[in-house]
Amino acid sequence: MRERRAARESRRAREFEAFVAGAGGRLLHAATLLTGERPTRDTTAAQHLLTAALARTYARWDRLRGEDPYDRTRMELAALFARGGHHYRRPRGGTLDRLAPRERLVLVLRLYEGVAEEQTAAALGLPVERVRAICTRAVSVMRSGVPRQPSPPRRGDTATDATTGTPAGAPKAAGAAGTGP
Repeated sequence: MRERRAARESRRAREFEAFVAGAGGRLLHAATLLTGERPTRDTTAAQHLLTAALARTYARWDRLRGEDPYDRTRMELAALFARGGHHYRRPRGGTLDRLAPRERLVLVLRLYEGVAEEQTAAALGLPVERVRAICTRAVSVMRSGVPRQPSPPRRGDTATDATTGTPAGAPKAAGAAGTGP
């Protein structure tokens, strides 16, 4: 019994290692695009994201039963990024760092990975029209070359005026820079 289990675990580990050796580079590049990091610099966030996705794939390895492990890992990567996308808002100098996390996710899945709109919509829990609109907007932002404007503050966040450091919308003190008759 132990020998069978050990042989099965050994086979599983060899199969998974072969999968990672073949697909790891492309998956790391996709993770790097998602996190907005430069591929030539430190890609720590992308490596962490990919490691978590690969761990989830390995945990399900025996239950894939004919399912493509690359597709499974890609969807795990997308799901992990979608849940933690707010961690990747600050610019990191990468090609897609001008885009919001959701725009990056849709663009990477649709254009880099070649996933159909319907599959992308199902994976993200969005209507197909919404995925199409996000992709179109992201492509136009990338083509324009103009940096994306920061998104408005979410409910509960307090934005500040960059010039005065006061909360946005707060009355300015008399004599403050940029005010007066």
